[in-house]
Amino acid sequence: MAVASVVIPTGQWLAPDDGTRWWFDSGSAALDFAYTGSIVAEQADGGPRDDSGAGVELLHSLDNLIAWLAERFGSVQGAPRPGDLDDARGLRDSIARLAVASSLGEELAASDIDIVNLFAATPDVPPALSGGTRQAGHASVRTQQALSTLAREAVRLFGPEAGGRIRSCSAEDCSLIYLDTSRAGSRRWCSMQRCGNRAKVRKHRAKAASAA
Repeated sequence: MAVASVVIPTGQWLAPDDGTRWWFDSGSAALDFAYTGSIVAEQADGGPRDDSGAGVELLHSLDNLIAWLAERFGSVQGAPRPGDLDDARGLRDSIARLAVASSLGEELAASDIDIVNLFAATPDVPPALSGGTRQAGHASVRTQQALSTLAREAVRLFGPEAGGRIRSCSAEDCSLIYLDTSRAGSRRWCSMQRCGNRAKVRKHRAKAASAA
């Protein structure tokens, strides 16, 4: 009998200005959530947004929020409350600032820690054992439950469990932050298909130029 634990899928499509979408898996749903706004991108590079497509506000409305959550938690129950969008943006921005500080090895701001802890203290999406004959609780999640679950993931992300594996892409023209979930802890790029491939091309060109 399988146990249906709360496992949130990670990764999302980013859309650069040239319109060519690419898949960025940050390794953490909490980090994915941080990239629905601009703070993490702005603070990470200290300058204008690069060509990754990150740093664009995605949560313009409650409908945007519900759609983003539904992709990760399934259907969201009932009509969202008027304050849900502000709550979501507040949690997201705190996670973003914590991600930047963690990637730089800086001290985490107590005010942002307090916000994450506040959301994490509320009821989250509970795990469930499959195979039963009765539905315990609601069949779909509420907005606040989803935000609490993201906050609890952020607690694990910025606590000792992550083991200092929050890093930024090694490419000079990219500052995307990710959780290195590789076994050896050797991930260097936001994506091998993007910055990793670019690095290989540059290395090959440099080698060819040197040989010539």
